[in-house]
Amino acid sequence: MQALWSAIQKGYLRLIEPVADWLVRLRVSPNTITTVGTICTIISGGIFASGHIRTAAWFFGLTALFDVLDGTVARRTGTSTLFGAFYDSTLDRVADGAVLGGLVVFYAINPVHQSDVMLVITLAGLIGTFLTSYTRARAEGLGLDAKVGLLQRPERVTLLAAPQAFFGLALNGWVLAFIVTLLSVTAWITAVQRMLYVYRTTSQGESTQ
Repeated sequence: MQALWSAIQKGYLRLIEPVADWLVRLRVSPNTITTVGTICTIISGGIFASGHIRTAAWFFGLTALFDVLDGTVARRTGTSTLFGAFYDSTLDRVADGAVLGGLVVFYAINPVHQSDVMLVITLAGLIGTFLTSYTRARAEGLGLDAKVGLLQRPERVTLLAAPQAFFGLALNGWVLAFIVTLLSVTAWITAVQRMLYVYRTTSQGESTQ
């Protein structure tokens, strides 16, 4: 699975090379790319909330380009900065909240697919998603690299975009419900894996002192 995901990533990077070259020639700031990408993702969250799931997924998948382009352009132009990394990470959380928040609204108000159960599951996924990011950031603050776990952000974006882009609300919305549940469960598993990693690493370090 990891080999397949690596191959997909390499193919995706080759695909966006011309776009990155064009942005470099135009001297577009990486922070501008990050900002535009976040605004587009917020819009996709609004489309999710409105119930147009397939349209939202396609739009969200396309805006994922910005997630890769800002870093690529920054490296190529030598404009990578500490603030840029901080800004990108912060707006990633805004984007995650917008998309999952849109799905929360969808399950809360949609006249056909309103579901208290799915509302709770989606809220749990939202919290779990923020926890996966927080545990890694907090670990890095302790000098540890906690980039471990079942679900990283690229996989999360793919889960939210690809199946819905093709299936939308197929099977009376069960495809979407399955993906959201899978996302929620794996987000919490990842958060726990990172907490355990930090616990084991710090315990070993303290025992050797």
